[in-house]
Amino acid sequence: MTGALAWTKPVVRWGLGHALPRTVLRREARRGDLQGRMVVAAADGRDLTGLFEEIRDAGPLARTRFGWMTTTHAAVREVLSSEDFRVGVFGSDGSALGRLGQWAAGEHLHPVRPPSLLAVNPPEHTRYRKLVTGVFTVRAVEQLRGRVQEIADGLLDALDPGAPLDLVETYCGLLPVTVISEILGVPPSDLGKVLSLGAAAAPSLDLGLGWRTFRHVETALAEFDAWLGEHLDHLRRHPGDDLFSKLVAARDDGVGLTETELKSTAGLVLAAGFETTVNLLGSGIALLAGEPGQLAVLRDRPELWGNAVEEVLRYDPPVLLTGRMATRATEVAGVPLPRGALVTTVLAGANRDPGVFADPAVFDVTRARARDHVSFGAGRHYCLGASLARMEGEIGLRTIFDRFPGLRVLPGGRRRSTRILRGYENLPAVLAP
Repeated sequence: MTGALAWTKPVVRWGLGHALPRTVLRREARRGDLQGRMVVAAADGRDLTGLFEEIRDAGPLARTRFGWMTTTHAAVREVLSSEDFRVGVFGSDGSALGRLGQWAAGEHLHPVRPPSLLAVNPPEHTRYRKLVTGVFTVRAVEQLRGRVQEIADGLLDALDPGAPLDLVETYCGLLPVTVISEILGVPPSDLGKVLSLGAAAAPSLDLGLGWRTFRHVETALAEFDAWLGEHLDHLRRHPGDDLFSKLVAARDDGVGLTETELKSTAGLVLAAGFETTVNLLGSGIALLAGEPGQLAVLRDRPELWGNAVEEVLRYDPPVLLTGRMATRATEVAGVPLPRGALVTTVLAGANRDPGVFADPAVFDVTRARARDHVSFGAGRHYCLGASLARMEGEIGLRTIFDRFPGLRVLPGGRRRSTRILRGYENLPAVLAP
């Protein structure tokens, strides 16, 4: 019986979380449903600009087969900041499918299941985040600036400027994973393990995975869970000056994070601080290399590099969308919503709202309101790693273009096939003419 359950539960998890949604979304996409069309188009790596406009033209909240969608900047911020909404956890609706999903839930940590900060609501979220933000402060992140610069310089020193290379593999991925590993107190000997497990687990934020990919992701998450347990034991015996050692010791009224919460935090920091920053750097390099006029502006006005990062985040955000569930009957932008309503907030679409951003389809590093993007979300779930991502993005982009002003992106770059995370899977380039 135990062996049968060990096989049956993963099949049920995959069926409910991936096979069924993928089948339904594709069917509804063929019928013209906006949400189905977006998910399918995102998986195919297509330009979504036209869909953003269609959704916006349908009103501040567009009705879909699965709930509501919005690409309106004000509505996105309202939903993400409102006390009338919470993050939705599969199975919390009490339905038969929900109960089946809870029965089949895996034992290993997952970034979109409790106790991940992405999947918990107050009061748990309040206590949890208070402890975490007490360690990952803006000041603490700024103290890492010099070290991030050293890592970026060292990575670029090791590259052959005249040879074609993949910037995702040799720079965009290695910079943030090295930084995050130091934050987590990971020894250099384990850096390769963190990098491979992080890359393998990245699709865990997605839906509609094929069976083989799903099993690969679950294996990576289980291995990462086991490794984190060993790593936490080591930090308790040998605490260091790293931020994660401080988090292990953090207390609020004498109560700290549990073992499971600590491991969940480390996994989330890895996902948010590694995977999304990889996308920010890759997209930024591709955009700037393709816009020599924008690079010329930055060379004349280097004080704009921080704003350039904000414009990259606005124009090509690392995360496409997120969702919320209404906890009570409410209203958003004049649209009444029943209790239990699911609202998909399309962050990338809100960043192209012409009511907020003039000429939103234009990439402009001098844009006055670039920082008004919602790429880090809003409200209580605003991205914990926003300060770190901004700092790494600024250093990573400025340094590579300062060192190699002749950088050329070569044909053959491939976008990721994931539906939630957006960026480049590989980015071939030559650093010098």
